[in-house]
Amino acid sequence: MRNDFAVFILTHGRADNVVTMRALQRGGYTGRWYMIIDNEDSDTEKYLENFGKDHVIMFNKQEAYDRADTMDNFNNHRAIIYARNESFRIAKDLGLTYFLMMDDDYKEIDFRYAEGKKLAAKPARNLDRIFEDMLKFLDVSGAATVAFAQGGDFVGGLDGGNFKKRLLRKAMNSLFCRTDRPIDFRGTMNEDVTTYTTLGSRGRLFFTLCDMCIIQLPTQSLDGGMTEAYLETGTYVKTFYSVMAMPSCIKVGMMYSKHKRIHHRIDWECCVPKILNEKYRKVV
Repeated sequence: MRNDFAVFILTHGRADNVVTMRALQRGGYTGRWYMIIDNEDSDTEKYLENFGKDHVIMFNKQEAYDRADTMDNFNNHRAIIYARNESFRIAKDLGLTYFLMMDDDYKEIDFRYAEGKKLAAKPARNLDRIFEDMLKFLDVSGAATVAFAQGGDFVGGLDGGNFKKRLLRKAMNSLFCRTDRPIDFRGTMNEDVTTYTTLGSRGRLFFTLCDMCIIQLPTQSLDGGMTEAYLETGTYVKTFYSVMAMPSCIKVGMMYSKHKRIHHRIDWECCVPKILNEKYRKVV
């Protein structure tokens, strides 16, 4: 794996249960990796013990909070936005050209493909090659960031529609980034949705590739991370950050899964500029 790239696992309070690390190992990843923690994490010593001081990088959360646009006055430090924004500064300090932001709760990274009339999955076991290809895609596309799909993107299987699109105008969770293309995440919660819709409306590109998919543990099933904040306010407050940022194209809706919950709904016709095929270019 190239040496100017590293995986950043953004984590808090889960030193004994960083599920993503095991997924990377099963996938054969051989490159650089770091646990990104904050100075308010009570598990700091456990992280150092479990992963070694050379693989743990700590940032000052209050300083990160002071730099961030949280879109509220709650002074809530239990949010991943700070680690996301600080990742670009950390990558620059490490001399990296590229890095991949990952949450700490991915149990598997899968290929997704059509098999007859069904959408099938197969665990990826050559992540070095896959990551290299994603970085090429990032460069060729000129995108702010590109990402793997999530399990929820494929509700309905092949009939759900997203897989057949092959490329979605969003990016969440697993974010391949260039250090020289910083992204300013906004909002204490739902920071990824708020960012890719707000910046997407201004012409920046955010892409999800549907050939690969991260499989996360069920929401709020792990202690630590954002779980306490979600349990305290529910997804109603989480959703409204994106509504505040982009009321022209985002509204509150209901997600029907095992348990009904409030979720954002994006009207993509009103959200981002369209990308036209080169064949429509006017020749002067």
